[in-house]
Amino acid sequence: MKSAVETLNPTRVRLTVEVPFEELKDSLDAAYKKINQQVTVKGFRKGKIPARVIDQRFGRGAVLEEAVNDALPKFYTEAVNEAELNVLGQPEVDITELKDNETLNFTAEVDVRPAIEIPDYSGIEVEVDAVEVSDEDVDKAVEELRERFASTSPVERAAEDGDVVTIDLEAKVEGEVLEDGVASGVSYTIGSGELLEGIDEAVKGLEAGGEATFTSELKGGSAAGKESEVTVKVTQVAKRELPELDDDFAQLASEFDTLDELKADSRKRLENMKQYDQATQAQERVLEKLLELVEVPVPEKLLADEIQTRTHNLEHHQLGQMGLDLDKYLEIQGKSREEFDAETKEQAEKGIKTQFVLDELVNKEKLNVNQEELTEHLMRRAQSSGMSPDQFAQAVVEGGQVPMLVGEVARGKALAVVVEAATVKDTNGEVVDLDDEDETAAAEGEQTDAADAPAEEKTEA
Repeated sequence: MKSAVETLNPTRVRLTVEVPFEELKDSLDAAYKKINQQVTVKGFRKGKIPARVIDQRFGRGAVLEEAVNDALPKFYTEAVNEAELNVLGQPEVDITELKDNETLNFTAEVDVRPAIEIPDYSGIEVEVDAVEVSDEDVDKAVEELRERFASTSPVERAAEDGDVVTIDLEAKVEGEVLEDGVASGVSYTIGSGELLEGIDEAVKGLEAGGEATFTSELKGGSAAGKESEVTVKVTQVAKRELPELDDDFAQLASEFDTLDELKADSRKRLENMKQYDQATQAQERVLEKLLELVEVPVPEKLLADEIQTRTHNLEHHQLGQMGLDLDKYLEIQGKSREEFDAETKEQAEKGIKTQFVLDELVNKEKLNVNQEELTEHLMRRAQSSGMSPDQFAQAVVEGGQVPMLVGEVARGKALAVVVEAATVKDTNGEVVDLDDEDETAAAEGEQTDAADAPAEEKTEA
């Protein structure tokens, strides 16, 4: 077999392959055997029909077609390996010449990873938010904790802001009560915004036994997005009572003995959260700077496929679970279809470039993934997916997704290398020493990058 490579553009090549006919022998034998099992010829036992009889009855062309279809993937793979190509997706194959007992010639056009030159990234500088926790931040955190320990007691008066009301609901669309539009015994805190728009105004001022009707757009269910006439009946009004902010509350709501200790712990937790957010911010901004430094051609077909995949996932998975279609989603977002398409294209292009650049960094820095790192990443992914580690690991193995996870970890490590080499300052002008935070953020942030980046490309013919 002979093969040659022609570069069509930075991301696409054409392979020209010449196969001597004798190299088709195994595939021809397999073709005769397969046809033997599929056809019946009077006077011959099934599976024992001579090749010359098959040629006469069914035509040599049918045998050649079967043999070539069987052989092409093997010869294509050999040509790819010989040329040391890093191919993306499936090739477009064209048989240019097929002469019986002489030769098989074909071409294969396929996208390839572009050659990327990683520049010196040690000069990257970014600014991130300073880690500052105010007394107001601490007070807000403690107040939120206090809200969770609030109690309620029924009152005989009209409902007010902050009260917890027990209500029955009935929703009608075009005068018809919806099958899934009736609910009773629903607990709702007035002002929380957790139910329908307009319900706060409807229930305020009502006492137990009172009811009101209002119009609202349904957020979910069989009539999601439609205007509905909603009748709400209040069956109970209860006043929320917050515990006193004292040492007794600290002992009730935490493992601490005093309110001061609880506040100190809240401050530390907020600092840790802001440090993590700071590391994530550094990671994102360093990546942006890195992508600005590197010229990355993007294969057109890969980009088109990625845009289609993202749009499909949004329409049929994310929006489907919310009871919305794309048009309604765009209306809520205040975007036109053209704006949505442009944003999706931009995100897909950035995702592909990110994967290409980080993969090249993995090779350049000779980064490897050990079992411990892979296990830690698997545990994080399992937690975010809502599955147990064993269930997630089984799904990964059965789906052949282990290489994908290894790639995610490796790219996270590559980004951590760049962040470590960069200069990161906060808004106060202080140099930020991220230490372990950048690696953790990169590893966990890789899950976000994975959502932005394309799935691992398939390279088989």
